[in-house]
Amino acid sequence: MILQSIALTNFKNIAAAQLDFSPKINCLLGDNGMGKSNLLDAIHYLSFVRSYGRLSDSLLIRRGEDFAILKGQYLRGDTPEEITAGLRRGGRKSLRRGGKEYKRLSTHIGLLPAVMVAPADLSLVTESGEERRRFADMIISQSDTAYLDALIRYNHLLEQRNRLLRDGAEDRALYETIEVMMDAAVAIITDRRQAFVDRLTEIFVPYYNRIADTNEVPALTYAASTAAYGSLLDALEHNRRRDHILTHTSVGPHRDDIVFTLDDMPLRATASQGQTKTFTIALRFAQYDFLAQATGLKPLLLLDDIFDKLDARRVARIIDIVSSADFGQIFITDTNRKHLDELMLDAGGDHRLWHVNNGEYSPILSSNETN
Repeated sequence: MILQSIALTNFKNIAAAQLDFSPKINCLLGDNGMGKSNLLDAIHYLSFVRSYGRLSDSLLIRRGEDFAILKGQYLRGDTPEEITAGLRRGGRKSLRRGGKEYKRLSTHIGLLPAVMVAPADLSLVTESGEERRRFADMIISQSDTAYLDALIRYNHLLEQRNRLLRDGAEDRALYETIEVMMDAAVAIITDRRQAFVDRLTEIFVPYYNRIADTNEVPALTYAASTAAYGSLLDALEHNRRRDHILTHTSVGPHRDDIVFTLDDMPLRATASQGQTKTFTIALRFAQYDFLAQATGLKPLLLLDDIFDKLDARRVARIIDIVSSADFGQIFITDTNRKHLDELMLDAGGDHRLWHVNNGEYSPILSSNETN
């Protein structure tokens, strides 16, 4: 899959921009805060209808403006696709495919697979299980519509049950009716999550070992919150009195986690900053391979300032990985031109480079083009 061009109006600090992309390597060079990451976020938005940083739509509209427009021209296999997103301050967002507006935004997920690698990925390790659940849900949903439907259904039923708990409802039959429907959705969610973690681990470990070049043993383990109960129905019934006190549902897929370890030790507690960053980059590369296999399309790879806090050897190995034929179209930001020139030189073929300054994008020649 290729993003051929993008047109942006009033998106973050970008007043207006029109960029035509290389089908392979696209590099954005500039100081921090100039708008490099904003372009990647716009690409992310067109795939997922939300900001990578989970900012509200109103915060994506340029200050002092009432609207923002994002338009991408894609080649999906041999089929051209035009996706347009419109944001209006105080109004609802719109998303159009080929000029036709989506009735349900969730049906767009998976059409344009993309993988973002960014400094914020450290939160996958340092933050709560919610971050890791979101990581798994977003990946699985791009290739499995049944999973996405089950997840949406479960979350809707979960909110109904939580509302009963907040209201202090005591009707056992009403709880059981909702819980039976929740259980039907959970059968899909937990099975697909376990299969996902198993498959992702197979892909992830070689990537980690290749980047780190050590004898460390990384691992991912799916921890289902209902594992000790046998079924969600048993877990909900067992915890109903406790849930009444807490006024929320304390067990279920919304409490599951993925445990990250290195040499059988919790990553969050024992890993260095370099190990943690290597771990998260390897996770994203594994995500890329997983989606490529599941969808039959090479996702867009968005690399945002990934070389910071990595030693030169790990940087060289990452450049070697992403410049291979295993990856398709790549968008990368950095403040260091040396890294970008090395990547373009290793990859060969078509590439483009822009200098970014205050939301403006100026094409420049790479070092190997000027020699």
